[in-house]
Amino acid sequence: MVRRSDGMAGLGMLVHGSCASRDGAAVLVLGAPGAGKSDLLLRLIGRGWDLVADDQVVVADRAVGAPAALKGLLEVRGLGIFEGLKVAEGARLALVVELVERAAVDRLPQPASWMPAGVPRVALHGFDASACDKVELALAAALGRAQQRAGAFRT
Repeated sequence: MVRRSDGMAGLGMLVHGSCASRDGAAVLVLGAPGAGKSDLLLRLIGRGWDLVADDQVVVADRAVGAPAALKGLLEVRGLGIFEGLKVAEGARLALVVELVERAAVDRLPQPASWMPAGVPRVALHGFDASACDKVELALAAALGRAQQRAGAFRT
């Protein structure tokens, strides 16, 4: 547990990952180094998503934010660390995306949760051309705005 210095009250858990939000609904992106967390985050921001945090994310219940030292920073592999990006405030975690090798992505996955916050968790390959589309569709399903016949959000 870490004491938050990001303006969010109370204690939180520091997670190695990246996080973006759309309309206050946050997606936490987890994965091994080099799996494409920051790359996927950059592509989501390019589609109009808001930056929450890159590299380290503070999670407390379902509230998410950046540690003060990293707020507004984004690492872009091959270019460096950019600063001054607009940061989403008050975002709430709605989905966790775990980036894995393409072969580890199930065709029709069973529903799964990220237990620290009790939100849906899906596994995707971050460098697929459709990764942003999949994240947007998964978030819509997690929020009850898209329906499935079978798969990760079918209960």
